[in-house]
Amino acid sequence: MNKGTAIVGFFLSFVAGLFLMWGVERSKNPSITAEPTAKGGLDHSAAAVPVSAKDPQWGNADAPVTIVEISDFECPFCSRVGPTMKQIKDTYGADKVRIVWKHNPLPFHKAARGAHEASQVVFALGGSDAFWKFHDLAFANQKELNDANYEKWAGQSGVDVAKFKAEYASKKHAAKVDEDLATGKKVGANGTPNFRVNGVEVSGAQPFDAFKKVIDEQLAEAQKLVAAGTKKGEVYVALTNKNAKTPPPAAAQPDKPQAPPEDTTVWAVPVFKDDPVKGPADALVTVVIWSDFQCPFCKKVEPTIAELVKTYGNDLRVVWKDNALPFHPRAKPAATLARVAYDAKGDKGFWDAHEALFESHPKLEDADLEAVAKKLGLEWTKVKAAIDANKYESKIAASMEQAQDVNAGGTPHFFINGIRLSGAQPVDAFKKVVDAQLAKAKGLVAGGTPRAKVYEEILKTGKGMDKKDVPAPGKDSPSKGGANAKVVLQLFSDFQCPFCGRVEPTLTELNKIYGDKLKIVWRDLPLAFHADAPLAAEAAREAYEQKGNAGFWKFHDRLFEEQKSADGVKRPTLEKIAQEMGLDMAKFKNALDTRKHKAKVDADAALAQKVGITGTPASVVNGYYLSGAQPIDKFRRIVDRAMKEAGVPVPAAAPAGAAPAPAAPKPIAQ
Repeated sequence: MNKGTAIVGFFLSFVAGLFLMWGVERSKNPSITAEPTAKGGLDHSAAAVPVSAKDPQWGNADAPVTIVEISDFECPFCSRVGPTMKQIKDTYGADKVRIVWKHNPLPFHKAARGAHEASQVVFALGGSDAFWKFHDLAFANQKELNDANYEKWAGQSGVDVAKFKAEYASKKHAAKVDEDLATGKKVGANGTPNFRVNGVEVSGAQPFDAFKKVIDEQLAEAQKLVAAGTKKGEVYVALTNKNAKTPPPAAAQPDKPQAPPEDTTVWAVPVFKDDPVKGPADALVTVVIWSDFQCPFCKKVEPTIAELVKTYGNDLRVVWKDNALPFHPRAKPAATLARVAYDAKGDKGFWDAHEALFESHPKLEDADLEAVAKKLGLEWTKVKAAIDANKYESKIAASMEQAQDVNAGGTPHFFINGIRLSGAQPVDAFKKVVDAQLAKAKGLVAGGTPRAKVYEEILKTGKGMDKKDVPAPGKDSPSKGGANAKVVLQLFSDFQCPFCGRVEPTLTELNKIYGDKLKIVWRDLPLAFHADAPLAAEAAREAYEQKGNAGFWKFHDRLFEEQKSADGVKRPTLEKIAQEMGLDMAKFKNALDTRKHKAKVDADAALAQKVGITGTPASVVNGYYLSGAQPIDKFRRIVDRAMKEAGVPVPAAAPAGAAPAPAAPKPIAQ
């Protein structure tokens, strides 16, 4: 071997060694190997807008441009920016742009907080890929943010639902939401959506071109830094810290998105005899508050309510209703103590307990409640016995279910002569509504309405429980129960949806309880992300055509049985079920091949979209709407109400905690 050959051989070996070392380093360093949906990446917590592995991310960790999206799942403006984010991903790709999510649930979006905590749980269990799936589902169903849907979306995002439920209930990931809120406040992100592109602010749901201008500028700046020797993984910190010190000119700052328009809907919120009340029965303005003794926002608003009482005197009445949220484990024991005080000492006893409990907040363990009881002159043994026995479960549950009737999902939630005001708003926000309602009430009095009848008069035109105007089903809709029943439950469902499977035993039980007094009708709503659901729906329709209702429900039951099998509800399963049921296989296969029943399935889905139903399962009982795989008590409460309204005798053993449901609730003079 000559000397030149030896040198070349050494050089090639050296280069090969470098590549081998680089390959090993790639396996260790997530900043080099980060995938578009990777959970972690470089630690950029030193940046003015910090980013770490705790943040859901899309894109490579060392991408030259990072867009930090500070957003709110309940904000309508945030949902509008989704297509723009997709366009950015498609245009620049994961090597050039990284998108990082930061939580910013606004205080007047009461459902948002739970959605954000749920999404962080999904991220912790399934990484960024699962998070973005949950993110898309939440924005696609923005008006249906609730715990039942969070569980459903977690499962659809690939997360173990049991683990999700446990971690969500534990509140262990709530701290990350608080951390992001603090970050947003620190960087001045007061509205949503708000973006920082390498630290440069882009505010609101801006069009693609507005983002493109900033991204292109930052790509050029990043290229200069890298050319000057800055490592790719250090570009984000360098540029963000630089840009944070040099904010863009005011002209480049678009207006912040405004809060949603004021809701002027009047809601029919009845006052019952056993609702604690402060103020005269003939007050011109009634403020109904759904609150929770463990909720920090509820405590925060208390001075505001006290100021209103002082300002308006005998023209104002305050009514308390419990909404002991399930993730506040000490809310119900505290509410029970307040109820004991109410039973013992009337309204004054309740409000004294109410004040003492909020003074003690957040200390609401048994020892703290015992101290409150002694302060109020209540016998602790009786209070503890009431807590242990859930003595007031019926009243508290009824109050919480009444909150659902008027879509009061979070706390604190107010209705001022039926006008909704959500969250711990400043006193001026309350006064604005109170003043308007006071003027309206005085007008009624001037027109001859007695002061004591003002609230009742206002409620006459109020809106009640959430309803959907779904027309009566035709003869071509599969059904069971009483063919001519006056109460009809129309179920919008999807054979591939696991939550739809969970509601089936409840429907079976309802069928047993109500018999021919209730008609249960199937409506198809195969969701877009369930690829096998449309054909499964068509197959069940063919079973219905061949063997009527009996054939449909048998096929229906088998589909839900097979849902978790290896083939799920794919075509081989459909044909296997049809064969086992003895269907005419030639007709069955032809129906699937020609999509014979597609029009019927599409018609049901179109109807759902028309009335605002976007998720499954969804039930409509004589117009009353219930979303998700709810427990049987919630179904029974609605069915019983519909039966009373239809003049149908209700079976014995009404569900515990059912709230009174008169056709037109009237306030009770206190």
